[in-house]
Amino acid sequence: MNPGELLERSLAYALGSVAVVGSAGPGRATPCAEWDLGELLGHLDDSLDALHEGLTGGRIGLVPQTDRVCGFRTRACAVLGAWAAGPPGGVVVGERPLDVRVMGAVGAVEIAVHGWDVAQACGRPRPLPDALAAELLSVARCVVGEEDRGVRFGEPVAVPACAPPDVRLLAFLGRSEPLAQ
Repeated sequence: MNPGELLERSLAYALGSVAVVGSAGPGRATPCAEWDLGELLGHLDDSLDALHEGLTGGRIGLVPQTDRVCGFRTRACAVLGAWAAGPPGGVVVGERPLDVRVMGAVGAVEIAVHGWDVAQACGRPRPLPDALAAELLSVARCVVGEEDRGVRFGEPVAVPACAPPDVRLLAFLGRSEPLAQ
């Protein structure tokens, strides 16, 4: 698995999801029970800012709160540019070192799954591509522990072992049926 390619594919998927936001109100419910659509887009923006900071040691300038979609696009391009420029070998999170490849892979999970959440919230479901979902599931299984349940992720949802990779990924991260709109 190439974390840069995984991050690029996740960002491409999420950009497609954000493109369907259109006139959807920021107060729309999302699969993330604690966040409405506006808050989810803000979280995505913060996630991209953190990825960019990890890749460059610098922050992206603030984008006006009124256009979260434009902000996401701007930050996504900055993150891809920073990765292409050659990420550093390691990042420090708090006081703990983290390999930049791990940061990229974890960021890919975060971005793609929240891209799915955005599409769900807008009533325009978009399945994650099978190959992408399968790679993200292998990352998620390595980095999501029991201590993350109930804090960052819901409890896993039972699905058949033969379910498609996107269904297994989303279920592992505590997501189930699409939202009723």
